[in-house]
Amino acid sequence: MATIEDVAKLAGLSRTTVSRVINNHPYVSQTKRQQVLHAMKELGYVPNSSARSLRNQRTGIIAVLIPRVTNLFFSKFIETLEITISKSDYQLIVCQTQYSKEKELTYLDLLKTRQIDGVIMASLENDWKEVHPYLQYGPIILVNEYEEKADVPTISLNQKRGAYEATEHLIKLGHKRIAYCCGQHKSNVAKEREKGFKQALIDYQLIIDEELTYRKADDIESGREIIKSIIHLQKPPTAIFTGSDEVAAGIIAEAKRVGWSIPENLAVVGFDNQPIAELLQPPITTVHQPVQEMAEKAALVLFNKIHNKVSTEILSLPLKLIIRASTVGEESEVKEMVSR
Repeated sequence: MATIEDVAKLAGLSRTTVSRVINNHPYVSQTKRQQVLHAMKELGYVPNSSARSLRNQRTGIIAVLIPRVTNLFFSKFIETLEITISKSDYQLIVCQTQYSKEKELTYLDLLKTRQIDGVIMASLENDWKEVHPYLQYGPIILVNEYEEKADVPTISLNQKRGAYEATEHLIKLGHKRIAYCCGQHKSNVAKEREKGFKQALIDYQLIIDEELTYRKADDIESGREIIKSIIHLQKPPTAIFTGSDEVAAGIIAEAKRVGWSIPENLAVVGFDNQPIAELLQPPITTVHQPVQEMAEKAALVLFNKIHNKVSTEILSLPLKLIIRASTVGEESEVKEMVSR
């Protein structure tokens, strides 16, 4: 079993410096701190109970793990989360994983070394068996993501149902060739949305055409590229369901540039109900996710968990289909979705 001396030797630092990092001492440079954390991880070193007892005081810091800061959904989530936790005199650190399994585990090490009091995971890159061991060091909750094997509080949305009703909306408008967009990173959220999309096509006896599936759609530019591909198809789709308002915005902008009319030539549905969805011309039909409520619930659940007040629970929040001009011209409607 590795000792603190082993960590000091591998890190090339003194035992005192290692001890300061373990105890979250403020007067340690970030470079030395990272050297110690790297050595601890490589050796599998876990501070003993006496060392942990020295750190019983809470840090007043929580971490939130997200894939991309530039995604407006996560930006709004972070903003609301920070405002909420600051009211309880907590600080928030934002950890951008960029869909990296290694980065995700590195950030979870902050919990292992007691530099934070808890973690909110708004994305999940590793299998749960890789994350589960970190629960012994502090509370973790899932938000947005859902994992059946996770034995932690979860704030979830019925992504499958949201995608199903968005697709069904297009089908009921008479569309039979419907394209589908998703990101290149196959999160559980993306998988559930694709299931919902495909189930709607199956239920209405429509063909699932892989030629109309675009799997590298993450932002506005990728939406533009999708239109450049679609216009060269012999039988282009008449509608498209995207997993992001950013992608939908790129699709609409490029479609208008090449002379297509929205929704006459192509009906477009987004996801998230970001501000851009309402401001664009035409405004985007989209699935509204209650991001502000998600962030507020996340803070409350994590604080309760830190103070040992809750057990494992799953909170399901409702989605809404916001029908706007990108699918129905000037008509506008909000349709509540039932979680099931």
